[in-house]
Amino acid sequence: MANPSTTEKRNVFRRLHDAGCFVIPNPWNVGSARYLQGLGFKTLATTSSGYAHAQGYADGGQSCEEVLAHFSEIAAATDVPVNADFEGGFADDPDRMADNVTRCIATGVAGLSIEDSTGDPDRPLYDFDLALARVKAARVAIDKAGGDVVFTARTEGFIRGRPDLPETIRRLKAFADAGADCLYSPGIKTREQIAATVQAVAPKPINFLNSGAFGFTVKELGEMGVRRISVGGTLARVAMHAFIKPAREIANEGKFDSFAGVVSNAELNKFFSDDRTRRTKS
Repeated sequence: MANPSTTEKRNVFRRLHDAGCFVIPNPWNVGSARYLQGLGFKTLATTSSGYAHAQGYADGGQSCEEVLAHFSEIAAATDVPVNADFEGGFADDPDRMADNVTRCIATGVAGLSIEDSTGDPDRPLYDFDLALARVKAARVAIDKAGGDVVFTARTEGFIRGRPDLPETIRRLKAFADAGADCLYSPGIKTREQIAATVQAVAPKPINFLNSGAFGFTVKELGEMGVRRISVGGTLARVAMHAFIKPAREIANEGKFDSFAGVVSNAELNKFFSDDRTRRTKS
């Protein structure tokens, strides 16, 4: 069986949003993407923080060109749809951002998200009218490219020091009306907040960020009406934490105790060898 085309992957991704609840985990490189695919996940999403940290940047510190190259690499390396964490689209102006959205679509991703975060701690969110204009511009760019890419609009207040639920809902509803296919407000945590956002944009799907150790289960979130669950940069931080702990132990104590019980080289070799063989034959 041939590897799925970009169009096929985009069609699969769109259908996943029609009903039920699914997890869209966030790899940060080809190896983690292939492993997650091998576990049976039906779709994947990039993580701006996970990739940035792996490359030695703070989150948000990479250029648009670097990020687009990463999207192309992950999309080409996997057989499942990939959603691009395109941050703020790498431009404030709606028209310039829309041009970048067009470039993002060309990488082969099945979906992309655009934030209303400015990156300025003194003014963390774009003014409402500008944020809405940016969503409309992204929608137009996606439609001009064929309209098959799933567009997720994000409002970032709960993770940017503006945890205002009425304003979050106001923005989500406006973004939905402006043509976003999926809505996302990272940082909301309670059942009440989740229920309010789900209800506000229904029947359009909500993405929920489940990044805490005591988060809800897939079943619980599905029962609350959440359609899509991502984990952001958490898997990447788990990997970085697992690296930092023994590295500090070696540097500070001269011990290697943390190496006990780690996955073996042979096991990883087998997985990636089998995975490459399968992809070559398909």
